Amino acid sequence: VLPLDAEIIGQAPAMQEVFRAIGKLSQSNVTVLLTGESGSGKEVVARALHHHSPRAKSGFIALNMAAIPRELMESELFGHERGAFTGANNIRHGRFEQAEGGTLFLDEIGDMPFELQTRLLRVLSDGYFYRVGGHLPIKANVRVIAATHQNLEKMVKEGNFREDLFHRLNVIRLRLPPLRERKEDIPLLVPYFLSKSAKQLNVEPKGISKEAMDILAKFDFPGNVRQLENVCNWLTVMAPAQIITPADLPEDFNKEKEEAQSHDCRTQENTPVSDAQLPINGFDWTENLKIAVSQQLEAATPNLMKQLTETFEKIVLTTALAETKGKKVEAALKLGIGRNTMTRKIQEYNLE
Repeated sequence: VLPLDAEIIGQAPAMQEVFRAIGKLSQSNVTVLLTGESGSGKEVVARALHHHSPRAKSGFIALNMAAIPRELMESELFGHERGAFTGANNIRHGRFEQAEGGTLFLDEIGDMPFELQTRLLRVLSDGYFYRVGGHLPIKANVRVIAATHQNLEKMVKEGNFREDLFHRLNVIRLRLPPLRERKEDIPLLVPYFLSKSAKQLNVEPKGISKEAMDILAKFDFPGNVRQLENVCNWLTVMAPAQIITPADLPEDFNKEKEEAQSHDCRTQENTPVSDAQLPINGFDWTENLKIAVSQQLEAATPNLMKQLTETFEKIVLTTALAETKGKKVEAALKLGIGRNTMTRKIQEYNLE
């Protein structure tokens, strides 16, 4: 089994096909064309092909054709000689030279200008290129992996993409499935992205409730894996508690949240009341909370949610610390929160 990079996660049959293809193609120098919708992970797969290839010790250079102005694209790819044009004061090494001995990943190849496609075809055919303004051929020892979300066959028929270049790139084609075709992978991807985001922000990773995960797993994610990762980054920053609930999800998931809430209402009569909602020693604290909130709403108290949340957390934390005689780890365990969260909250509310 190919020891894939951590970011390539998937148990769906469609992803297993991708894994097998990576295992076969990584040991070859053959040109690969990756197709798939935006955000489906084409660059991640390209990096895996490079990482598991004999070229892994050399560079992996990625270039997004859609992100470069047309007038700079040729110089970006092939470099230029000093004095090749106004402002070219020094020799510039293009991406082909930077990727020498390694892999050059050309993302969104369908956005490459027609005239530049001719130069790329020549490199793929002959193995040599010229810097802009140069007269000496330079040998290109580079493996090219291209990617696109566009229909290149259609572009060829419409005259917007060279047919000979298409056939040169399309030696091996690998299609990456959109996330909606492998929804069973969402419960695997969410914890990974939450952990990755937490590391980047130097905070404790958040957990996620079954109800919130069910909503994510039903969503189609038009932006694919990239959109899911962005959602996880957003939740890491914006979700107020350590466990993500349906209420914490962005507005994009309103339809799924409403359906889940409707289902909860239908099943509520048969669902036992949680311990937190039960009267404690005969005293139903939730009723008093409702009265207090109602009074504050009538008084138009500003930032009410923030004030109530801070007050609630301060009371819970100070009570737990008093109960454990100031032992933070023990208090965190009793409350069911992480030690880092406990420490952060103590500092945030100046409870030392």
